[in-house]
Amino acid sequence: MPPRYAGWACRAVLVRRGRAGRTLSGVSDTAVQQGTPPTPPRRGLTRRTWTLVVSLTLVLVLGVLGGFARVPYVALGPGPTYDTLGQADGTDVVEVEGQETFPTGGRLTMTTVSLTDDVSLFGALGLWLSGRYALAPREEFFRPGESEEQVRDQNTKAFEDSQTSAEVAALRHLGYPVKVVAAEITKGSAADNVIQPNDRLLEINGKPVTTADEVRPALETTKPGDQVEITFQHEQDRRTARVTLGRAEGRDSGFLGLLPVDRADVPFEIKISLNDVGGPSAGLMFALSIVDKLTPGELNGGQSVAGTGEINEKGEVGRIGGIAFKMVAAREGGATTFLVPAGNCDEARQNAPEGLRLVRVEKLDDAVRSLESLAKGGTAPTC
Repeated sequence: MPPRYAGWACRAVLVRRGRAGRTLSGVSDTAVQQGTPPTPPRRGLTRRTWTLVVSLTLVLVLGVLGGFARVPYVALGPGPTYDTLGQADGTDVVEVEGQETFPTGGRLTMTTVSLTDDVSLFGALGLWLSGRYALAPREEFFRPGESEEQVRDQNTKAFEDSQTSAEVAALRHLGYPVKVVAAEITKGSAADNVIQPNDRLLEINGKPVTTADEVRPALETTKPGDQVEITFQHEQDRRTARVTLGRAEGRDSGFLGLLPVDRADVPFEIKISLNDVGGPSAGLMFALSIVDKLTPGELNGGQSVAGTGEINEKGEVGRIGGIAFKMVAAREGGATTFLVPAGNCDEARQNAPEGLRLVRVEKLDDAVRSLESLAKGGTAPTC
């Protein structure tokens, strides 16, 4: 007899021995004496069973949501590293064609940050708990209405610009001449349909220009509507044109409508080949690699040196993001010295892995001097 019905049998015995008319648990002795069996309780789920069912259902729902629901965050962590003195996919990362180069040793490693998008709830939690990754709002990397393809294109352009800036900074450091070219032309401006992108600028308003910084001052005394002469070189042709300056918001002087940039004026070519990397922060390491290949000796003293930093044509090194992750990747890759942009020194000092020496860098010249000093057993500025 099932346990739940055993109680009812005991009650029947007690009733049978009691007085006439007395009831126990709502069952009369008359009914029992006549042999009428008590009505069993309706079968159903107990409260404990319902609690178990509801709990399992919630766990199942949360599991589905956690595994498939996406969160508005991206995961940041240590990315791959590349030796700018070596090769990637069988091709030299930095190659100089048409000019004598010198043997190099050791490593000059550029570091990256990996960004994982389209992260599930459980995936984000797992990455965060690993201690190697941090979560950041997705909107900090993907602006509203901006597609992943647009962001990728922007990062690719920033990476290409960093290569050009690194080339100019390195060759300027080595004493090679530079020239001024028109990088972009504003549609409908005075320069539009007169100057083409990559044309070399020679004179503006009667003033020679040898660096990009000299272009705007050459127009300071003008006003919108003035006519000025510009002399430039298109391919191999030297040309002079007279244009009428326009108006631009926020400036009183005349507006020519072009973006001047410095470019190396050398008879040889520098190629930087690296796929699937975006952003501007590899500029410093590219510049050092160019310097190392074009000068005798080993700039790093044959040691493993890593670093990061955006660089402009003047060789100034700018602050970057994700330096804590980059230092981890560098140390795991065997680097013992890490070049840190001056603007990142506080953050780097607080997160530096054990055994990694930090070298403070403000300009390319600083980085070269520091590496040369360390190669000879000397010292270098630290964070």
